[in-house]
Formats: sequence, structure tokens, C-alpha cells
Amino acid sequence: MKKGKSNKKRSPSREKYEKENPTVSARLPKKTRERLRIVLVKLGMSLADALKVLVGDLEVKTKPIDEARQEAYDKGWEDGIEAAEGLYAVSCPCSKCGKKKTVIDEDEKQALRRFMMANRWHHADCNDLYS
Repeated sequence: MKKGKSNKKRSPSREKYEKENPTVSARLPKKTRERLRIVLVKLGMSLADALKVLVGDLEVKTKPIDEARQEAYDKGWEDGIEAAEGLYAVSCPCSKCGKKKTVIDEDEKQALRRFMMANRWHHADCNDLYS
């Protein structure tokens, strides 16, 4: 019995498709094949797409390196600001609408300090130390 060929009758549309899109095959060492698979996964491409890029039938859309670096820098900056605000920002609810109000302005910080001192605000642990 012949290997690879089937005695099963193909539909006319399947025959037309296979005629217009013949199979391309190649033998590669296992290590090379595995590296190829890893690269294709990282790029999110199929082997067929990679071959189309190679012959110029498909263009890979990439950003210029300077633009990619700037985007990464900006994203890191924004993430750092957000993390710092989460750790160190002083905020309280607005007395009118109840929405979160972050204290940024120096005058607001001074007013908050005066309020905390006038109302004898202190750490919970300080209760035991200075009773």
C-alpha cells in the first residue's frame, strides 16, 4: 500500500484548492525546527505567514525602535507614578460629593497638617506610649 496517498475521492473544490495551494515541505534538524517554532510563537505568526514574508508577499508591521523605546519608557513612568501614588498619596473623601480627593497642593497639605494637629490626630500605637 502506498504511503501518503488516500484512495478517498476528493471534492472538486478540494482538488482545485490543492492545485492552487500546493504543499511545501522541508526537513530541518530538531534543534533548528524547535528554534523556528519558538520564533514563530514569539512573533505570533504561522509558518505559512513567515514564508510569505520571506518572499515579500506579506509585510511584517513593526514600529521604529525609537518609538517602541519611548512607548516603553512612558509606560514605565506611568506605572511608577501610579505605584507611588498608591503607596504615598494622601487622600480623603470630599465633604460635598464624597469622591476621593488627593491632596497635592502645598496649601492643602498645610491645611491638612493644621487640621490633624488641632484635632489631636495621632498614630494608634502612640495612644499607649503617651497616655
